[in-house]
Parts: sequence; C-alpha cells; structure tokens
Amino acid sequence: MRRWLRSQALWGYVFIGPAVLGLLAFVVLPVLFSLVLSFTNWDGSASISFVGLDNFARLFQDEVYLKAMRTTGIYALIAVPLTVAASILVAALLDRRMAGRNAYRTIFFIPSITMPIAIAVVWKWLYNSSTGLINFMLGLVGIDGPSWLTDPNVILWSVIIISVWAGIGSNMVILLAGLQGIPESYYEAARIDGASSVGRFLNITVPMLTPTIFFVTVTSFISSFQVFDLVYIFASSSSSGGGGVLLEATRTAVYSIYQNGFQFFKIGYASAQAWVLFLVILLITLVQLRLQKRWVHYE
Repeated sequence: MRRWLRSQALWGYVFIGPAVLGLLAFVVLPVLFSLVLSFTNWDGSASISFVGLDNFARLFQDEVYLKAMRTTGIYALIAVPLTVAASILVAALLDRRMAGRNAYRTIFFIPSITMPIAIAVVWKWLYNSSTGLINFMLGLVGIDGPSWLTDPNVILWSVIIISVWAGIGSNMVILLAGLQGIPESYYEAARIDGASSVGRFLNITVPMLTPTIFFVTVTSFISSFQVFDLVYIFASSSSSGGGGVLLEATRTAVYSIYQNGFQFFKIGYASAQAWVLFLVILLITLVQLRLQKRWVHYE
C-alpha cells in the first residue's frame, strides 16, 4: 500500500512539475529579482551598484511619478464604479429568460477576449473628431462632439469609456454565476407580497449578490491600477495625435514603470516604482477586505 501511495505521489509531482518550474522561472524568481534591483541603480549593463533606499526616496520627490499615481487613482475611482454598476445591470438583464439570451451574452463577452490593439483600432475610428461615428451621432442631435484623442482634457475620459465597455464582459460572467445561486423561492415570496421588479432587485438581488460584487470590485481595482495598453496605444501614438501634452494627461503608474525601465533604462528605479505600486494595490485590497464586513452579506 505504501509503495502504491509513493508511486501515486511521484506521478503527481511529475505532472505538476512543469507548472511549478514555470511559475518559479517566470513569476517567483523575476519578482524576487526585481525586489533586489529596486535597491540598485542598474541600467541594464553588466555592473550593478546598490544604492539602498535612494530609489524609494526619489519616488516621493518625482513629480512625474506622483502625477502618474494621481492619474491612476482618478482613473480607478471613476472607471471601477462605472464598470461594476454597468456589469450588474447587464448581468441582471441577461439573467432573464429572453429570446437570443446566449447571443447577447456572447456579444457582451467578446470585448473581454479581444486584443487591445484591435480594440484601439476600432475605437480610434469611432473617436475620430471629423469622421468618427460618435461625433457623427452627436451631430445629429445638435451636439458638437469633442476631440476625443487630441484634447488633453478629454483623452482620459476616452480611455475610461473604453475600459468600462471592455470590462463589462468578464465581470458579467462572474455576476451571472452569482445571480444563478440566488434561490428562486425568495423572488416568489416577494411577488406574493406584491414587491415590484425594482424592489426585488434592490432588496433581494443586490444584497444576495454582494459577495460576488465584492469579488468583482476587488479584482477591478487591481486591474485598474495596472492600466497600460490603452494609454500606450492612444497617448504615445503619433497616429492618434499623441505627444507630450497628451501623455502628461494620461500617464499612469504602469506606463511610468515602462518608460523608466524600457525607454530610459533605469531598471532599478523602475523596479522601485513597481514595488511601490504593488504596496499601494495591497493596501487598497486590505482596506476593501476590512470594509466588506459593513456591506457584504453572506448566507
């Protein structure tokens, strides 16, 4: 029996070995290496010199990085609530019995699996100030559409709109799973008592869905603080009218890490920025975990 158990355990290690090795090689070791690099001024060359906490002290005097963090915070505070709210409404609507329900679910989910560059190409056309569909539709009702991709005061909102649109699909799937876990007997009792559709939604659906909403909110905040691709494509692309002014208006924390690490070759400084961002995300997540007791209802 022992020999059989040993063989079973051996085969288990054999099967999980490649995954564990990949995790160590491509996740754990690079993360630890970046922590070491955050205490150096390495520029990608052969020589590495340790500078202690100088990189971290420099961060709090770097106006460019501090502004990038503020922009990231503003983006997260606007994009996450809008995405979560829209996801809840879409999930609730698509949880009903209706013709073509699966087709609608697929349509809403497609943006979640679409490459960011493809999304950017489509939305560049939609956002075009002279020939874009959005400004054309606004013009039909007498509204002069803004310069979505060339106005520093508007471009961050352009990124937020795309993020909300693209983020609904994945959240919708998770929320649908939560909705299907709510007992139908609650709704039947509410109907007997004369509760309206809005009343059932506010007093049954939302409270029973709060654990799922909490999960979606936490993951959405984590993702929002790591926004990069749309900023890179829109603000730094000359074809979209990008430039210094637009980049200043949309530079996020991850974009700042990319610039310092891969454009300016300040690898140590970029690693310090990455770890500060990690600590910020960790702190926000811990606060959310602490506050969940006030509004999350578990059965």
